[in-house]
Amino acid sequence: MIATYGVPVVQALQFTFASLNERQRRLFAAAEALKLGHGGIGYIAELLGCHRNTIEHGLHELRQADWLPLPRARKKGVADDAA
Repeated sequence: MIATYGVPVVQALQFTFASLNERQRRLFAAAEALKLGHGGIGYIAELLGCHRNTIEHGLHELRQADWLPLPRARKKGVADDAA
């Protein structure tokens, strides 16, 4: 038996999921399913209203990831050596 989330967490997950694009949704749902382990795919699919295949596709993407740091959104600041 897997642990289930409380109402505030479910609402937060659903709100977040709805605000993401398609790829982000797959990865988000897959990450949540991974946290839960056995039974997580079915639970998250039902909770987020997506298909199991969506989550399985996200899991496949996570397994294929290079695990390299993503490019920075902003350039690194210049260190101020004058202290």
